[in-house]
Amino acid sequence: MVSCNWEPIGKVLIRMNVIWRNSVSCLRIRNVPHRYQSGNHPVVPLGSRILTDPAKVFEHNMWDHMQWSEEEKAAARKKVEENSAVRVLLEEQVKYEDEASKYWDTFYKIHKNKFFKDRNWLLREFPEIIPVDQKTEQKLRELSWDHAKTSAADGFSRMHRPTMPQEKNHEERCGSSDSQSKAALHFSNLDSKEHRKGPLKTELFPGSNATFRILEVGCGAGNSVFPILNTLQNAPESFLYCCDFASGAVELVKLHSSYRAAQCCAFVHDVCDEGLPYPFPDGILDVILLVFVLSSIHPDRMQGVVNRLSNLLKPGGMLLFRDYGRYDKTQLRFKKGHCLSENFYVRGDGTRAYFFTKGEVHNMFCKAGLDEKQNLVDRRLQVNRKKQVKMQRVWVQGKFQKPLHLTQKTSKLVFSLLSHG
Repeated sequence: MVSCNWEPIGKVLIRMNVIWRNSVSCLRIRNVPHRYQSGNHPVVPLGSRILTDPAKVFEHNMWDHMQWSEEEKAAARKKVEENSAVRVLLEEQVKYEDEASKYWDTFYKIHKNKFFKDRNWLLREFPEIIPVDQKTEQKLRELSWDHAKTSAADGFSRMHRPTMPQEKNHEERCGSSDSQSKAALHFSNLDSKEHRKGPLKTELFPGSNATFRILEVGCGAGNSVFPILNTLQNAPESFLYCCDFASGAVELVKLHSSYRAAQCCAFVHDVCDEGLPYPFPDGILDVILLVFVLSSIHPDRMQGVVNRLSNLLKPGGMLLFRDYGRYDKTQLRFKKGHCLSENFYVRGDGTRAYFFTKGEVHNMFCKAGLDEKQNLVDRRLQVNRKKQVKMQRVWVQGKFQKPLHLTQKTSKLVFSLLSHG
């Protein structure tokens, strides 16, 4: 048994910055609720209304889990070839890129907060948004989806659940002796006390006292912000950051009657500007929400955006993604002359949209150092019953987690302190 003198180690830890403290969270893996449901989806994820009788297609507005015939796939490919044949002139493309924020500002000046509906489905698809604790247990149980209920149970029944594969791997990497377990507990206590004070004693920032932090990128007029805030009112230790590069959209969020500065910070930010700092340090976020945002960014800049967002997550943090999929009806409806580059288009109002494949999404987030927990194509049939029109909708949804393992440098430092204690 190693005998450790904790006093010098405590002094060292206090001097460490927020990245160090979040890296040490690897040593606290047993205390991390396993709420990320990777492959453990319900039998029928993303909706359960299945069309079994084509004669009844107009009985509902939306049908889930649609399978495309080879003829439908071929027709979609042909349509995309046709609407991509004529490209927007290069000088025009430069204008759409340089003035992107202006076009979105104009959009929100015209539509205010009335264009998009509130995304009340977020908590069903992404229960990771909700911190698992006593104050939100009931909220989780109210969700009708099995994976949300299972996630809550995992958070509150850690003593009774079987060891997860991640935990086993962790123990193999970091060791499982009694002395190391005591070290982990001591580091955890020190970290918790210091973390509540912010990354440094002299460095406070919005949400520095929170224990669970969420960032929504591209918040728009708040169609995700306020459903989330409504849920987080039962979890005062949580904090929501939200940003958009359209200043008009951020202003709409701040003026909303449900906006609470004590639990939310809305700010203008261009995620493509890698030199532009966020109002909080790297490595502190539990969740990043990236919903129908990445598609509006030039494909050449997407990887840089994802890399930067990955740096904002703490080990074990989750990036939640949903966006347009290849051959969605929105892509098929574009006319000739609106194509900027392959699968990338400009709308009549100057805003842009890209259409992803599952493989592209996988490559992008894994290159950013994140582990894939979910990545699926959501195909639905949207129906206009009045006009008797059928429209194929295609979205891609994914969940990607920041690895929990220590960096090599930090790992060496931890065990050096243990062995010389």
